[in-house]
Amino acid sequence: MAHFSSSHDLCPLVKNILLLDSEGKRVAVKYYSDDWPTNSAKLAFEKSVFTKTLKTNARTEAEIAMFENNIVIYKFVQDLHFFVTGSDDDNELILASVLQGFFDAVALILRNNVDKNEALENLDLILLCIDEIVDGGMILETDASTIAGKVASHSIDAAAPLSEQTLTQALATAREHITRSLLT
Repeated sequence: MAHFSSSHDLCPLVKNILLLDSEGKRVAVKYYSDDWPTNSAKLAFEKSVFTKTLKTNARTEAEIAMFENNIVIYKFVQDLHFFVTGSDDDNELILASVLQGFFDAVALILRNNVDKNEALENLDLILLCIDEIVDGGMILETDASTIAGKVASHSIDAAAPLSEQTLTQALATAREHITRSLLT
């Protein structure tokens, strides 16, 4: 009979999800751990991780690094750097699936225009995306089309004022894209 010392053994906890630009500056970040109690500690971690991974070629597939007793899984596209951090005893395949789900959902939401400008214009959707993937460090969802679909449904409001209408139209387009990709 298997003995598990904690629920952490069954499901790894995500410590943070980072989306940085090509200079290591924040685009969207969420922390779920007290490992970095202050904003300056978080910024220092982001700078260190960015610097350590900068020379790697994580454009074709995700890379894994050990960093300050953490597993960091990361992938780059255009001028964006995606990172997911977990404990050094976490299952890196599960953390990699979180990264891939985040990466693919962002690609769907941005209609494959995955770059810093597009990400900043849709920052609210990217933050919603992160919230759909992880809540308090617990992994909720890693399927990109499910994540993007939930983000789209959160944001659609029939009585949206004119100022928000373009966002709603953009989400409708993203939803059509998701539907088409699921049907092909």
